[in-house]
Amino acid sequence: MGNYYLTKKEQERVVLIGVVINNNSIDWKDDNLSELRLLTKTTGVKVVESFTQNLLKPNSTTFIGKGKLEEIAIFIKNNKIDIAVFDNDLSASQLRNIEKLINIRVLDRTHLILDIFASRAKTAHAKVQVELAQYQYLLPRLTRMWTHLERQQGGVGVRGPGEKEIETDRRNIRKKITKLKKELNKIDKQKITQRKSRGNFTRIALVGYTNTGKSTILNLLSNSNILAQNKLFATLDTTVRKIIIKNKTFLLSDTVGFIHKLPHTLIESFKATLDEVREADILLHIADISNKDVEHQINVVNKTLEEIGAGDKKAILVFNKIDTNIKHSNNPATHNSNIYNKDVTNNKIFISAKEKINIEQLKNIIYNNCM
Repeated sequence: MGNYYLTKKEQERVVLIGVVINNNSIDWKDDNLSELRLLTKTTGVKVVESFTQNLLKPNSTTFIGKGKLEEIAIFIKNNKIDIAVFDNDLSASQLRNIEKLINIRVLDRTHLILDIFASRAKTAHAKVQVELAQYQYLLPRLTRMWTHLERQQGGVGVRGPGEKEIETDRRNIRKKITKLKKELNKIDKQKITQRKSRGNFTRIALVGYTNTGKSTILNLLSNSNILAQNKLFATLDTTVRKIIIKNKTFLLSDTVGFIHKLPHTLIESFKATLDEVREADILLHIADISNKDVEHQINVVNKTLEEIGAGDKKAILVFNKIDTNIKHSNNPATHNSNIYNKDVTNNKIFISAKEKINIEQLKNIIYNNCM
């Protein structure tokens, strides 16, 4: 996967491409590609333009319609674009066909997210998890990877690799996947032992869309100094801290942030991390109230929790960053929805982790929910 990182000294120029299937615009806001744009900018590239198309079903050959693809190809040629990033997952043949037609590198959504996770992985555990997900993504796309390298070499008469070479690569990757799964299985068993050794403390897991302030809240509640960074997926490893509220001791864990359409390969690889969520007694669902798409993000997190088997957990909805929201009171996210009723309840509160607003009230709600 190393050949595909979006990390060059010169800033690469990118176009974003998204398809709405069968007019299913439920998950699409005013700016349909806002999340993909944020993910792509995280890699340090320059997003030049975005294209969207409504289709009854994806084109089996090129995913997007041929006419739209020709329009994109003209734009790419006239604007010196380096990479096209799709907000959908593409098959190996679709990737290959699109690259032939637009003559630049193409990444799909999962590939982009895997690159971001790879750049964030610091510990041995996180690196193994990401590497496994990368190889699982790569295996069915080997033929396309070979043709991409062939095109890079160029030259008349350059032959692509034969079936033997591709099959050798497949065998090698399968061996690596088996080895990585064994490593992860060993780590998972260690994590299970660690969780069992924590005693009968009430366990709380911080969940939420990526970059909502979970690590900052962990620091506040536990008086810790965990690095809290304002970037996507800053936390890939689970951090667990003891916190004491009144006369009761809790175990509080931070977890990887969620996004829309989190790749299944990552969900599978991050099983040990997500087990912290599955086995928690209560969830603190952190939402960024200053974000115009906050309601969409809340729905994404709830859907992901259901997918990993934690949808029925007791949860406290914590709206963070109210200090930013006050400064931008015309934020449309705060209007026309009952969810933003400012009445604090036993499962909803509004705070600012940065300005330490309503933190004691949050502690009281946690305590009351666990008694």
